[in-house]
Formats: sequence, C-alpha cells, structure tokens
Amino acid sequence: MASTDDAAQSIVSHAEASITEDAVTAAARERAVDSGAGAVTPAVGALLSVLARLTGAKAVVEVGTGAGVSGLWLLAGMREDGVLTTIDVEPEYQRLAKQAFTEAGVGASRTRLIGGRAQEVLTRLADESYDLVFIDAAPADQPQFVAEGVRLLRAGGAIVVHRAALGGRAGDASANDAEVSAVREAARLIAEDERFTPVLIPLGDGLLAAARD
Repeated sequence: MASTDDAAQSIVSHAEASITEDAVTAAARERAVDSGAGAVTPAVGALLSVLARLTGAKAVVEVGTGAGVSGLWLLAGMREDGVLTTIDVEPEYQRLAKQAFTEAGVGASRTRLIGGRAQEVLTRLADESYDLVFIDAAPADQPQFVAEGVRLLRAGGAIVVHRAALGGRAGDASANDAEVSAVREAARLIAEDERFTPVLIPLGDGLLAAARD
C-alpha cells in the first residue's frame, strides 16, 4: 500500500497531467524557463482561470508578471471586457509577457503592464477596485502584498497567494527561517480577517486562496 505522502504526490501529479495547455501558453512557458522568470504549473494556471471565472472577474491585479503564463490563464477566465493589471520589476519579463498576450490575440486595452517595485505600485491602486488579486512574489514580501491585496479587493472577490507552502516547510513546526515566518504571517493576516474564508491548496508550491464576503 502506498504511503500517505506517495498517494498525495500521485494525486498532484495526476492533477498536473490532466491539464493541456494551448500552443501559445506552452510557448510562453518555454520562454519563462529560458529567461529564468519561472511560471505557475498548468494545474495552478487552470485553477486561476476557474477562480477568475467564478468571481466574474472584470478587474484583476497580478503581482509578478513573469513571462505571462499566469496572465494568460487569468485572462482566459476573466470577462471579455476585463482588464489585467500586472506588475513586475523586470522589464524583460514584461516584454515576454506582452509578446505572449499579443500571440494570444489579447487586445492591448485588456492588459496594463506596470514596471516597478510592487511595494510602491500597489499603494497607488484604488481601494476595493479589483475582483481578484494574485500574488506570485518572493515569500519575504508576502505579508506586505497580502495587506495591500486585501485592501484592493471588492466584496465577493478573491485573493490568491502562490508559494504559500514552501515545499512543505511552512507546515513544519521546526522550521523558523525568515521565509517561513513571512509566509506564515501572510496566512495569519488572511485567517484573522473575518471577511475572508481561506483554503490552502496543495498545487504548485502551495496556493493560499481566500474569498471575501
């Protein structure tokens, strides 16, 4: 009989294998790997698309553009008149993302690519103006980005934090390094806000998703 860990890994592997990406997204993923931008897994991308659809997302903000893989998935689930605001400090990553969006036939009016540090950009965005906030950033920055993301969300919206499990380290009671502490603090900020219903999803490096009342 397989161990619990083996069974859990088998389920995750099956979930990933069940998703087929289109040619544009697959090409964007290749560019992400080549550039070092990194990208969400196919199953994580599909979940983002589902969440965008379930929330009827018209306005989405993404922290961490990468090469546009997650952006493509988000756009696929958003309303046809929806706008994705995506933030990244690396100009090359945003160039690659713009290429991906163009190849996908996404109109220029549907994306707003902002170059700069998310710590500064997020503070300029309006309160309660977004239906979905996706945070794909360094673990150390998660608490600040979560605090800003909560502020940006409309009632009925959702916040999603990637890298919320750190390969299981976030749940290891003996782990207390800076990254783990930051990830736990981000989760605490959401858990202690009575407006949110959170869930930790074991896909990718862990997704923390929370719906706002």
